[in-house]
Amino acid sequence: MTSAALDFPAPAPPASRPWPPLAQQFAALGDAFSVPVAVSPLPDPVLVASSADAAALVGLTAPTTPQDEQDWARAFGGHVAAISGGSRATVYAGHQFGNWAGQLGDGRALLLGDWPDASGGRHSGGYARWEVQFKGSGRTPFSRMGDGWAVLRSSIREFLCSEAMAALGIPTTRALCLVGSSRPVRRERIETAAMVTRLSPSFVRFGHFEHFSYSGQTEQLRALTDWVIAQYCPDCANAPQPALALLQWVVARTARLIARWQAVGFIHGVMNTDNMSILGWTIDYGPFAFLDAYDPLHTPNTTDRGGRYAYGRQPAVAHWNLLALGQALLPLIDKPESALAAVDQFRPQYVQAMQQQLAAKLGLTAPQPNDGDLFQDLLDTMAANRSDWTLSFRHLAQLAADAHAPIPPALAAQFAREPQRFGDWVARYRERLRAEGRDDAARAVAMNAVNPLVVLRHHLAQAAIAQAEVGDFSEVHRLLHALTRPFDAHAAPPHYAEPPPEHAPPACLSCSS
Repeated sequence: MTSAALDFPAPAPPASRPWPPLAQQFAALGDAFSVPVAVSPLPDPVLVASSADAAALVGLTAPTTPQDEQDWARAFGGHVAAISGGSRATVYAGHQFGNWAGQLGDGRALLLGDWPDASGGRHSGGYARWEVQFKGSGRTPFSRMGDGWAVLRSSIREFLCSEAMAALGIPTTRALCLVGSSRPVRRERIETAAMVTRLSPSFVRFGHFEHFSYSGQTEQLRALTDWVIAQYCPDCANAPQPALALLQWVVARTARLIARWQAVGFIHGVMNTDNMSILGWTIDYGPFAFLDAYDPLHTPNTTDRGGRYAYGRQPAVAHWNLLALGQALLPLIDKPESALAAVDQFRPQYVQAMQQQLAAKLGLTAPQPNDGDLFQDLLDTMAANRSDWTLSFRHLAQLAADAHAPIPPALAAQFAREPQRFGDWVARYRERLRAEGRDDAARAVAMNAVNPLVVLRHHLAQAAIAQAEVGDFSEVHRLLHALTRPFDAHAAPPHYAEPPPEHAPPACLSCSS
């Protein structure tokens, strides 16, 4: 690993606006874990969008005036030393598409430091601080062949999806703001550079542990493990084998995370070990998508030719990645079989979490032992009918438990290819509902609280991107408003809650997307 910082221009002097000081907790681990790298400021920075919800996490007020917007554009475009003066790139490794990729690291992201959680930990799930990171801030010693920039289209997608996932109740990195610029960047075409400011209690990945383990740096591996335990799961320190306890903790959190992804039809698209958060949070929004027509083998990633990261394979890939993490932690665990046993708990924990998710989506108070067939038969029927994932569950809320009540037309339309098959399933579902005896109206309210009406569909993101690329950010703002209220039928224009038009191309995205 090189430790030489790249020689980028120093940030401009601070603006008149005061910014809270950033602590440097991860940097205290030392230069074996991260190296100082100066931010390369964006020329002609402009604030594309900001998240008031994310700003509140760290005690900031989202900009409301042109002067505020200018201050934010300068600060989060890399021009203010108080924000970017302590920036560092972290080193990690990883398995990519199942193959060992060796040393990687922050190739276009820089860790700026951390701010305290404004609620004392209530906002962050109990964590006291938020790490702050620029994504798209220029080359680092770990950029390899990359230029270190992010483009506007990919940055819009990450900004919107980060906040959309948070509103869906899914653990995720947050997007504080998005800054655009005039800097030209070549991808498939010439585009303009942009930068997202991301927040997370930690950006530590499975790949951080892999780097130190597979390179034989056992003391650094132990130091990283001890640091993560002290910061995020201190109870593990009291276990007979703290590293094993950490692995068990990560397995449980990852199982719950993947179940939540599957429940909303989210496809990450590139579940490499270097894209897996040690906290069990969603991280790195690249070639992601939400399901439209249900297809368990769908992947939006154009480079994933074998479909390794398809929607239906995400649980198996998560298990594979946890095995890689367990392998990395073996130098700190007495017996290999203990690590294997810990990772093997993923499947039963995932199955339990997924059944709980599906039960809630179907308005059942709790899953019962025989519900597995009911759940699977619905999914099979949806696949055969190419039913829209989001709308099918949303419309199910309007189905009455009465065996003689008609099936609502909007729901029936989702199963028009095989209506008899769906009707047979509905009869079984209604029988299950009647056994619970729950009031239809109360069930509908509960279902609408967990089944979103609006998700970040690919064609909606593309429409916002197309406008933004000609300087009109209004659609980004409208879409953000709707995505942060995904269960509210009155928060979005009707077309946000519709399947993509027939002529709309499917999500076919590269890692630069």
